[in-house]
Amino acid sequence: MPYEPPTHTVERSIRATTGAKVIAGVDEVGRGAWAGPVTVCAAVTGLRRPPMGLTDSKLLTVKRRTELDAELRKWVTAYALGHASPEEIDDLGMTAALRLAASRALEALPVRPDAVILDGKHDYLGAPWKVRTVIKGDRSCVAVAAASVIAKVHRDKMMAELGSDHADFGFAANAGYPSPVHKAALEERGPTPYHRLSWAYLDALPRWQHLKKVRVQADGGVPEIEGQLGFDF
Repeated sequence: MPYEPPTHTVERSIRATTGAKVIAGVDEVGRGAWAGPVTVCAAVTGLRRPPMGLTDSKLLTVKRRTELDAELRKWVTAYALGHASPEEIDDLGMTAALRLAASRALEALPVRPDAVILDGKHDYLGAPWKVRTVIKGDRSCVAVAAASVIAKVHRDKMMAELGSDHADFGFAANAGYPSPVHKAALEERGPTPYHRLSWAYLDALPRWQHLKKVRVQADGGVPEIEGQLGFDF
């Protein structure tokens, strides 16, 4: 399907209105997975013409995404990755875990960004970062699109490596997201050390419900599920 290539329009606007010089595009992958970390990439690209075919990683084939990742790592001015572990997701909740992973990525850049373009409509970063949220920024903004590809390829590779000792779960193919193979393995074997144990999928697994972690808020309440996919998604 044809698509419009990403541009530097948002970055130019931020530069013109705020005087920011170093602007990072930020995108995440792994938010809805049952296993593995949530991974965030921060990419600084400047205003140069991007590699041909750059777009949201989800619109690319595995082959093209991998090829583009290799090009982008050489092309970007700078990039860094940050992760929040399954344990941190269970303890903090997804919003705080995303903030943690994104902060780790941004702080790992060689130069601190003056501003951040964040994919989506919710600013999960907040102060001290100066954030511009852009819905579907991974399709429309060059830096965010670059971050989406680098994050996706890196996390997919990580999940394949983590799954080498848990072949029944198919992490190399599903990257920890729900799939028939993943579901069947969970029912038979229960969660691996890489699974998020506060996730709703455990509600449908009577044999393994005793492993579920319940995160309690400071006021004693139980937080709402943050966009999790249950077993019967």
